[in-house]
This record gives sequence, structure tokens and C-alpha cells, in this order.
Amino acid sequence: MNSFKKILKIVIGIAVLIFVVVVFFFAMKSSDLENGNLRQWRAADVARRTTAAQIIIASTDNLELLVQCVDKVATLPGSGEMAVRDAVSLCNTGILVNQNN
Repeated sequence: MNSFKKILKIVIGIAVLIFVVVVFFFAMKSSDLENGNLRQWRAADVARRTTAAQIIIASTDNLELLVQCVDKVATLPGSGEMAVRDAVSLCNTGILVNQNN
């Protein structure tokens, strides 16, 4: 019975240690969309997308058009690893160039 208690304590200790490591791993994972990739962009809801775009460009001008543009870029094949910041910057530059013409 005494050895059973020791084994049980060791098993519980290992389980707690694994749980702490898993929680730490998920806590360290980046949850902000601004620094994510377009795969995370597609998985996010519209409110998070709009907020991320607004934070990146620091403006509310043409925000809906910008989100639609990044949505379009996110649907292109092979664009899943592209950074959200790059796509927003590309779309914002295109919108500004189109307005100036």
C-alpha cells in the first residue's frame, strides 16, 4: 500500500507537470491577429479582422474595403503563410494609389 501511494504521487506529479507545460505552451502562442498569418486571418471573425486592420493602418479610412481586400488575398492559393501586416500594407497601398488617380 505504501508503494502504491508513492507511485500515485509520482503519476500525479508527472500529470501536473505535463499540464503546466501544455498551458504554458498555449499561453505563449501569439493570439494577436496583427502579427499572425493569413491562415489565422481566415479563421478570425469579422470584428477581429476589422480591429486588426485598424490597428495596423492606424486609421478608419476605407476600413471595410481594406478588410475585403485582405480577405481576397487570403483566398489566393499559397497565401496562408503570408503575414497579415504585409497583406494589409499591400492592400492599403493599392487603395491609396487608386484614390490618387
